Amino acid sequence: MSRPDSGNVDHDEISRFEALAARWWDREGEMGALHVINPPRLRYIQQRAGGATASIKSKRTLDVGCGGGILTEALATAGADALGIDLATASIKVAKQHAEDAGLDVAYRVVGAEALADEQPESFDLVCCLEMLEHVPDPAETIEAIARLVKPGGDVVFSTINRNPKSYALMIVGAEYVARIVPRGTHDYAKFIRPSELDRWARNAGLVPQDVMGLRYNPLLKSASLNPSDIDVNYLMHCRKPAED
Repeated sequence: MSRPDSGNVDHDEISRFEALAARWWDREGEMGALHVINPPRLRYIQQRAGGATASIKSKRTLDVGCGGGILTEALATAGADALGIDLATASIKVAKQHAEDAGLDVAYRVVGAEALADEQPESFDLVCCLEMLEHVPDPAETIEAIARLVKPGGDVVFSTINRNPKSYALMIVGAEYVARIVPRGTHDYAKFIRPSELDRWARNAGLVPQDVMGLRYNPLLKSASLNPSDIDVNYLMHCRKPAED
């Protein structure tokens, strides 16, 4: 039986994103930074999960915590058979409408990763969970659900924010209070995740970390780039679920 809600939900976080739903696709609004970092995020996913051809075409792909569908649409445009899931109903409504207006074949559902893992275990070639783990009460539980969702031999890509003085200065003091790139209260420093923690939770769930990549964002130039030598703030991690013998 599928669980509608595992309890691993911060309802204040859901309400915050519900309130911003109408502005998901406003590149000059609160979600503008996500539009800037999306191309390098997608490039990393293609490089790591696409193999020698760097192609994710026809891969059954899940975007966990998809919000308004910024990444989900990019995955679909790259040829993936993409499904986006989120517990913010208003965000999913916006995502569906934007995909329809763009003429894209993208599926969306209001469902949590834990419930979907009960319903469709080992069903996806690729699972992405970007900028979401730092917004749930128990990220290890979400990672365990993602491990159940991906097929043996499949790929998982996470992205989140490192926890250290530099990330506090840039992501909270700088982004929320000085530059006001994102609304105040968007991030909780205590929920930031060190790479060593993400690595441990992934391994405990049965995933094998393959790579860690830094993601630099310049708010003045409105640019972003991948940087393997700088994982101090934003970073991505590629994991793989071992293939069955």
